[in-house]
Amino acid sequence: MSTAHLIVTVAAAAWVGFSAVSMLTRAKWVVEPITEYGVPEAWWPWLGAAKAAGAAGLLVGLFWPPIGIAAAIGLVLYFAGALVTVARARSYGHLVFPALYLAPVVASLLLLP
Repeated sequence: MSTAHLIVTVAAAAWVGFSAVSMLTRAKWVVEPITEYGVPEAWWPWLGAAKAAGAAGLLVGLFWPPIGIAAAIGLVLYFAGALVTVARARSYGHLVFPALYLAPVVASLLLLP
């Protein structure tokens, strides 16, 4: 494992974990936009749990790479879905937010040895 992969993966896990906690605690700056996008409130805990599991999977993947790869692929799909959701809501100015979470996860995948 390279130093770059370690740093990017830990940073990606922390960033996605922060996003998960923000969703699970229903932070106002998260709740308002996802309500505007039309995401049902009943989905919020599941979406937060998916992000938390992905973040944990990235960290476990540092020791067992297949788990990290699976977690990264899951997170790529999650944030790609978030991009589609934001675009369908025509909130084009907000497309940058899921992209900011997607980028380090993709970088983590690309830096695998």
